[in-house]
Amino acid sequence: MKRIVAISAVAVTALFLAGMVWFSQRQSGDQFAQCRSSAVAGGDLGGPFELLDSNGQTVTDADVITEPTLIYFGYTYCPDVCPLDVDRNASAVDILEERGQSVTPVFISIDPARDTPEVVGDFASNMHPKMIGLTGSSEQIKAASNTYRTYYKAHEAVDDEYLVDHSTFSYLVLPEVGFVEYFRREVTPEEMADKIGCFINNM
Repeated sequence: MKRIVAISAVAVTALFLAGMVWFSQRQSGDQFAQCRSSAVAGGDLGGPFELLDSNGQTVTDADVITEPTLIYFGYTYCPDVCPLDVDRNASAVDILEERGQSVTPVFISIDPARDTPEVVGDFASNMHPKMIGLTGSSEQIKAASNTYRTYYKAHEAVDDEYLVDHSTFSYLVLPEVGFVEYFRREVTPEEMADKIGCFINNM
């Protein structure tokens, strides 16, 4: 008898908690409330951009973000951070594909002087067959960076070689919704895939 009462109590508690989550989501009007783990001060990130693809053709955010999209700002000459972050993003995309969920990884260069359309296209295709590489003029890249509030600054060149300091967040953007989440570099591919999957399931 006690066992039945205990099981009933657990069931009631679970139903209560589920109801609280549902009520909270209804109150907030946020269909992704249960998926979010970050809060961005001062409003939403993301928005329109105009850049160049690997063929040198002008594309907009509407051309690129046609399904759930994972955006990263970096540069192809980056010696360590960018390759690791982009590879992590590619691994998360593969995990999601195995689960039947499709996500496009996007790499936006913050080094227009060296990252030509061809260079950024080769880098992206080497990292993942679905990855889209984008670059542009200094003005186009600055505008896209400002839209996502990313930071970058090139060091002084020595024999035409230089590093670029930059932020390392990855941004999840949904078509017709916009930016919904960002990921720090310590997040694993599995954790990223789980989080992105939650957003996709609630689209």
